[in-house]
Amino acid sequence: MIPVKSFRERRRHLASQMQKGVAIIPTAPEQVRNRDAYFPYRFDSYFYYLTGFREPEAVLVIVAESDEKESKHILFCRDKDLEREIWDGFRYGPGAAREIFDFDEAYPIFRLDDMLPSLLANHSTVFCSLGHDTAWDTRVTGWINQVRQQARSGVTAPARIDDVRPLLDEMRLFKSAEELQVMRRAAEISSGAHRRAMRETRPGMSEYEVEAGLLHEFRRHGAQAPAYTSIVAGGANACVLHYVENNACLNSGDLLLIDAGCEVDGYASDITRTFPVDGKFSSAQKDLYQLVLSAQAAAISAVQPGNSWDAPHEAALRVLVQGFIDLGLCQGSLDTVIQSEDYKRFYMHRTGHWLGLDVHDPGEYKRDGEWRPLQPGMTLTVEPGCYVRPADNVPRHFWDIGVRIEDDVAVTETGCEVLTPAAPKTVVEIEELMQERKDQ
Repeated sequence: MIPVKSFRERRRHLASQMQKGVAIIPTAPEQVRNRDAYFPYRFDSYFYYLTGFREPEAVLVIVAESDEKESKHILFCRDKDLEREIWDGFRYGPGAAREIFDFDEAYPIFRLDDMLPSLLANHSTVFCSLGHDTAWDTRVTGWINQVRQQARSGVTAPARIDDVRPLLDEMRLFKSAEELQVMRRAAEISSGAHRRAMRETRPGMSEYEVEAGLLHEFRRHGAQAPAYTSIVAGGANACVLHYVENNACLNSGDLLLIDAGCEVDGYASDITRTFPVDGKFSSAQKDLYQLVLSAQAAAISAVQPGNSWDAPHEAALRVLVQGFIDLGLCQGSLDTVIQSEDYKRFYMHRTGHWLGLDVHDPGEYKRDGEWRPLQPGMTLTVEPGCYVRPADNVPRHFWDIGVRIEDDVAVTETGCEVLTPAAPKTVVEIEELMQERKDQ
């Protein structure tokens, strides 16, 4: 759990970067699933990062002044309503929210339209997520126009609208010790779910049965939700990168690729493991699996402070391409195959992405056209893969084999920390764990 003081410190840091201006950051709206039924609510990551507040219908306003002591952190949220709480559950209300979440001021959400023009008056810049939501953009410009109407009274309106997300993206890119602790917990729960899947998977099961076990494991250990829609892909389905139907039968002799992770207190884990449905890798499966595992090891070794963001991908790519050549999937020299991009028939994605409150967390990958250097606190996935579809020039024994191995990795002062080591990934570990089911 992130302490309240950390959320306030984040707001203070954002205000210091704004220097003088007003930031307006709403949480996510509730989404209708069908008729009057709603999807399970999930807050906006930017809003939550700055507040720790999880209720819908809420807006954060930060009024940054040149003198930091005059800056204000204001929350607008749902009013306390005991009758609605009978139907929908507990609400903090402005009074309790201000005290518990350490805001300077808090008001009912219905006062937002009345109060925003006065809060914007005599500030030069508005910071918001410009372009994210057309309706919200219209609302913000409406408040600015109301301030402009007061010009004859000597009131000045904001002349600029700046996107607040670049400032927040850079802040979110570097995880604190508290954030990393939450991410370790999410990783621990997700690793346990992958172990359970390996123990329970048998030929004849459906992919959705395995998915149900994953979701059960997430929830029973305290995760609030899956961090994304789980991929449970048997056989040829593993060659579809974002396969989510999860409705096919699992056959003996096939591999099962599972890309699944849970969310704990807003923070995501993201793990992929690939293992044989019947508990034993075939020779061809083992060849490709060991190749991907070697590529991942090379990539993780390249996650070092000072190395470029691209260094893990380049390390994995060279191992994979040489393996494709050795196994007869590609022809030519290592550099020739890389230059021609012939390898993309079997490996078409990059080796990782930032990870945090969002499974694909924000943050720049390049600056001024150059891959940015890795720094302590950055957290990323490392996930090379290999996907072989049937083709005339592809050895038949490799057809329909899809392998991906993914771990969550944090950059440290001296190297890196793998957050997900408890999910088995060597051939020996996987086969031994799956053998346990037969021995029970």
